[in-house]
Amino acid sequence: MASIVLKRTQQKMPVVGFGLWKVTKSTCADTVYNAIKAGYRLLDGAGDYGNEKEAGEGVRRAIADGLVKREDLFITSKLWNTFHAHDHVKQITKMQLGLWGIDYFDLFLVHFPIALKYVDPSHRYPPEWFGDDGKVYTQNTPMHETWSAMEELVDEKLTKNIGLSNCQGSLILDVLRYAKYEPQVLQVELHPYLTQEALVKLCKTFSIAVTAYSSFGPQSYVELGVDKGAPSLLEHNVTAAVAKTHGKTEAQVLLRWATQRGIAVIPKSNDLGRLSANLECNSFDLSVSELSALSALNINLRLNDPADIDGRLAIFA
Repeated sequence: MASIVLKRTQQKMPVVGFGLWKVTKSTCADTVYNAIKAGYRLLDGAGDYGNEKEAGEGVRRAIADGLVKREDLFITSKLWNTFHAHDHVKQITKMQLGLWGIDYFDLFLVHFPIALKYVDPSHRYPPEWFGDDGKVYTQNTPMHETWSAMEELVDEKLTKNIGLSNCQGSLILDVLRYAKYEPQVLQVELHPYLTQEALVKLCKTFSIAVTAYSSFGPQSYVELGVDKGAPSLLEHNVTAAVAKTHGKTEAQVLLRWATQRGIAVIPKSNDLGRLSANLECNSFDLSVSELSALSALNINLRLNDPADIDGRLAIFA
């Protein structure tokens, strides 16, 4: 399986993983089990997804049935916004590990560079974006405090690697100035409508691996009603033409557009056929002109923008 070697630890991170965002609780354990059975070795979760316990059940079943050992898997999770204060980072990480039923994460990311007011997990978990009254409450916790606590997770062997998500260049450069352990991975929204070439180039300059989420663009956001009216990339004539040329699915083409350039992907599907097909996205190569044609679809369309929730959260401004 194709992988990216992470700079500090030299650990191999699979290029194609299985994303757990929007995987429903009731089917999550089975979905994770089937993903592992199909050949997936990277599982991308987060506290905010609300399905870590169920994902862990799928992992335990796969291990019990002899499909994999724990060390064969690369499990990613993320620190939610309400837990950015130093003392809350370790507390919630241990709780999340408990939900998964594992001793360590392979990668733990700061989900957003946004600090929100602490919500005790016993009161509400996952806490999401809002207080009990439906309002957003920010908290004055600087990133250097959060990052220092993330580094302590490494020292205590609660995670092997740490990284960032939804961060832009200036903040990455700031973290690099004081980091004892540099970010190993940056996970961001990335697809032909939002190509982020400058950000990808910056990460390559500092040997930070890039993982793309929402590889299919608006598709993931239609059911949430926040696709912003953008035409589907899966039905776009450029995508369709490339897929026809290679005898592949449109989804495979969109994934290969990323992986061929060294960017990891974490697609999700509840359909076993598509689940397996997505994993096979590295079985062909796109031509330079095909890569360029897909990149030319860029319109800087950002679908996951916290500014849409509250103007004070405009991290991409």
